Amino acid sequence: MEKARVLIVDDEQAARVGLSEIISAWGYETQTAGDGLEALEIANEFYPSAVVTDVFMPRLDGFGLLTRLREEYPDTAVILLTGQGSIEDAVRAVKEEGAFYYFEKPINTRQLNVVLQRAIEQAVTQHENTRLRRQLGDLGIFGKLVGNSHAMRQIYNTIEQVAGSAVSVLITGESGTGKEVVAQTIHQLSPRASRPFVPINCSAIPETLMESELFGHERGAFTGAIARREGCFELANTGTLFLDEIAEMPVMLQAKLLRVLEDRKVRRLGGAKETPVDVRMLAATNKDPHEAVRRGEFREDLLYRLNVIHIKLPPLRERREDLPLLAEFMVRELSERHNRPARLISSEVLEIFARYPWPGNVRELRNVIEHAVIVCDGQKIEKAHLSAQMIDGRPLRSEDAITLPIPISLDEAERQLILKTLIKTNNNKTRAADLLQISLKTLHNKLKAYREESEE
Repeated sequence: MEKARVLIVDDEQAARVGLSEIISAWGYETQTAGDGLEALEIANEFYPSAVVTDVFMPRLDGFGLLTRLREEYPDTAVILLTGQGSIEDAVRAVKEEGAFYYFEKPINTRQLNVVLQRAIEQAVTQHENTRLRRQLGDLGIFGKLVGNSHAMRQIYNTIEQVAGSAVSVLITGESGTGKEVVAQTIHQLSPRASRPFVPINCSAIPETLMESELFGHERGAFTGAIARREGCFELANTGTLFLDEIAEMPVMLQAKLLRVLEDRKVRRLGGAKETPVDVRMLAATNKDPHEAVRRGEFREDLLYRLNVIHIKLPPLRERREDLPLLAEFMVRELSERHNRPARLISSEVLEIFARYPWPGNVRELRNVIEHAVIVCDGQKIEKAHLSAQMIDGRPLRSEDAITLPIPISLDEAERQLILKTLIKTNNNKTRAADLLQISLKTLHNKLKAYREESEE
């Protein structure tokens, strides 16, 4: 990981060299300058995340350097070092002119270490925000979120507003709309971006294990607990915890979760002491949370605690104008991942996409694009690279699905798939072979083998 860069500016050589050695020992890359003008020249090549500068210097002093940096490098954090005579000016520079902090000499290095860490985290966040805003203006892309529709731009605006705070956010929307991507984007734009992001899918964890997963356990807390284990709150400490499908969490456990959120302390299963935690909470559900409260599936007090800010993601069918941009973005990304040649998508394919209802939303679109990228040998994805189901414009319905018992042999699973497909095509073998993506000869051979087995 690249080191953060800090520029130290002081006209006294011994002071700037000594400070540079201290800051370098904290793990930062440093350079030094003797005054403000030299600092600006170095900044043109060095691009510091933070500048630590003395106030009184020849040619261009610390306040003048702050003004120039605000104009030319607005994402760079500036920390002022001041003597007794300029404290009032330094306070004004922090409040009115955008300095991050000021220190009165002699400097408390322990405090400087803490402040510098916070300053760099803020600078990195501001730089990422600036980059994403520029990218959004040029391409309609905001991190991993893609779309230029009015609904998506409102969501981008909300994300920018809440990212810098520690407020809880509830994200709702149908399955496949990108709720976890929104949570990741909020985390990446927050001051916690360099800290852990821990996602948990509440619907994928057995109820008997969920409490241990969230809060951890001590050795011997239950059968099979052979060692102490930290829960997700401790793993996410100083970072962000994302609870997906929060409405699937057992109601009894929701009460314990609420207490942790209010007390900011967690006690492991089988443990006697509570551990303080500093966690930013993001949650998501594909249910209507208020309806879940009415059904008794979701605690109302927990909903109020999580729903400080609500982001509702629209289904893909309600933002069809984003389809071309989404599809082109996914083609480029997936082609690079799988080392495939496809880079373009035909207008005919985009017309098919525009007619399709997309019950699986963005996740389904991604799966369709990935299939097309894999089977495409040229630079442009054409109609021939789509599945027959997609070309027909028919989403998968429950009656089209096959439920298979576990365990089952691969041969028996294949047999059921072939016979079910023949039923759907009214025994049209050519159509069935096309849907199964096998040759007609192979299908005839399979059916012949099934008949022979039955006769035996």
